[in-house]
Amino acid sequence: MPLTKTIFRQDCLKKIKNSPKHNAMYKNAKLNNQLLYEISKFKNPKVLCYAPLPFEPDIRKTINTIRKKCDIFVPFMEGESFKMVPFRLPLKKKKFGIYEAGNTLRNIKKIDIAIVPIVGVDGRFQRVGFGKGMYDRFFAKLKKRPYIIFIQSEFCYTKEFICDDYDVTCDLIITPNFKIKNKTIDTRARNRK
Repeated sequence: MPLTKTIFRQDCLKKIKNSPKHNAMYKNAKLNNQLLYEISKFKNPKVLCYAPLPFEPDIRKTINTIRKKCDIFVPFMEGESFKMVPFRLPLKKKKFGIYEAGNTLRNIKKIDIAIVPIVGVDGRFQRVGFGKGMYDRFFAKLKKRPYIIFIQSEFCYTKEFICDDYDVTCDLIITPNFKIKNKTIDTRARNRK
């Protein structure tokens, strides 16, 4: 039976949810250190982050550290996608158990870096997420592609090409144990108008 995105997603979620909890703080600390290093390469960037769910990498340390120098945004669910809103406390628990900042009238269209949680990644460095397609719809609306960093607490990868053409591709994957740069990304896509 050929590998499908649905089967791969289920296998990755099982791996993530069954990973040892005793070293979660250590893994998150390593992820945050690597993430801070990558963000430091940009001068005062506008960064899209996420409010972590219990089984996603906890990037709150990174958010707290970069708040002083960067404009930080988080997703605010709207229909089948989301818009970016400024990160401000308190966050409130919303749909799918996701924490969100309050809504805003601002129409934010440009970011420099997007930090995206993933379930897995395929042979083209395309994101396998939770199956709702929200990030795919969001990135399709942006005029300029930001530098995209995928974050993963347990590396879940397949060499197969199981994703669809519209699935988001990253520039960099960060796990607790290593970083993988996507050398195949088309730089012309980054400068798309």
